[in-house]
Amino acid sequence: MGQPLFRPSLDRRAFLTASTSGLASLGFARGLRASTGPAVATPALAKPAKSTVLFFLCGGASHIDLWDMKPEAPLEYRGEFKPIRTTADDIRLCEHLPLLARQAHRFALVHGVTDAGRATGDHHAGYYYNLTGHAPDETFKQQGNDRRPQPDDWPYMGSVVAMKRPAHPSMPQLVTLPHKPSRPPFTRPGQFAGRIGLEHDPYFLNGSFEEPLRFAAPTLSMSGGVSAARLQDRRSLLAALNDARRELDHEDAVQNYVKQQERAFGLLASSRTADAFDIASEPESLRARYGDDVNAMSLLMARRLVEAGVPFITVFWKEDQSLAAQCKSAGGWDTHGDNFNCLRQHLLPKFDRSFSAFLEDLAARGLLDETLVMVTSEMGRMPRVGDRRSGGTVGAGRDHWTACMSVLMAGAGVAGGRVVGATDARAEYPLDRPIHPEDITRTVYYAMGITDLEAHDRLGRAYSLLEDGRPLTELFG
Repeated sequence: MGQPLFRPSLDRRAFLTASTSGLASLGFARGLRASTGPAVATPALAKPAKSTVLFFLCGGASHIDLWDMKPEAPLEYRGEFKPIRTTADDIRLCEHLPLLARQAHRFALVHGVTDAGRATGDHHAGYYYNLTGHAPDETFKQQGNDRRPQPDDWPYMGSVVAMKRPAHPSMPQLVTLPHKPSRPPFTRPGQFAGRIGLEHDPYFLNGSFEEPLRFAAPTLSMSGGVSAARLQDRRSLLAALNDARRELDHEDAVQNYVKQQERAFGLLASSRTADAFDIASEPESLRARYGDDVNAMSLLMARRLVEAGVPFITVFWKEDQSLAAQCKSAGGWDTHGDNFNCLRQHLLPKFDRSFSAFLEDLAARGLLDETLVMVTSEMGRMPRVGDRRSGGTVGAGRDHWTACMSVLMAGAGVAGGRVVGATDARAEYPLDRPIHPEDITRTVYYAMGITDLEAHDRLGRAYSLLEDGRPLTELFG
């Protein structure tokens, strides 16, 4: 097994860190570097999106309870919820998503997304496959949820977009908030740049339930009382350290880290960065429309980042530990126990309020047409109620289910109200057309106008960042 991706920084209190690690991480980008080689033969969208917002429902959201409902199935499959009509003729949603039902004309649903047995049923493999478009390798089968992020992992789709899009003059290319799933040492693979280098890793904004309006940027922070002059002194010091390390470390790795430092210093010096992160400046009435928890405020922050021109923003649903005992999970969408009450009382109302507000807000500001919005997860839930981990049918939970899940897409030319793909009568398997995570990833690249998926290794050999899959062009227009 390769080295873990993370190492403690040399001085957390004083040193500015670039991306997820400090000077000790230089060696992890070693071996591969990005390239902007000739474009591959991929269809192009007439008007590519300017930004993508990926809203990831951590834990594995229940497709059959949210938007692929089967009211004619036996009770032990269909569960307790009823479908309701929406503003789109072909879309039915759960009765506990009434606000989102009013926005259905703005989004499409993709049903029957399946791993086709290529994953393991674990969260780590589900993250990796759905975030990168690459099937998990043998190490996931061997290590399960102990499998750490590795330097030669395939890159997160957001990192590919960050690499291929022109650099933003004052903002990061890729921002992830309000947390980095999951708590160490079980950090989920697939959310990092991997083999294309730390330069394309996300900038993280940390949020909390205790202070939902406050987002800390550990990658863009200094200890208190540091003046602009001291910032310049620190910049000189880091430049000297990098010069010294060039004699010891691989040049590509050093250059990768230097680029991260330069980017981070530029962001610290930019007033536009500070303004974009100042979510408390939003009107109180608008914040109330989104909701008062950290996931709602993360979506509001995502809208601000879209306005600022950030190419890719990821919102990972932050689990509420107070729900862990009831739901037999980490407090997110991993509803192993009491599935219906966990959804009805907690998860669905908060999701309904915040995500419907997000779509409504983007549309009102004229941003939805130029922003791809996606809601996905690492897996679906087992259609048959009764997870053995929580006492079977008595526990009323749903176990992991990687054979079938759904993905929501909106904006950037996606035809609202459209449904692509279908599942069988019990939402267990794709009906007649399996759709795979690589197809979803290809669709994101298509919407963002990313047709060049070529990179080069350190020996100059060309390789494709994603050979498999095809974009779901029928979603558009």
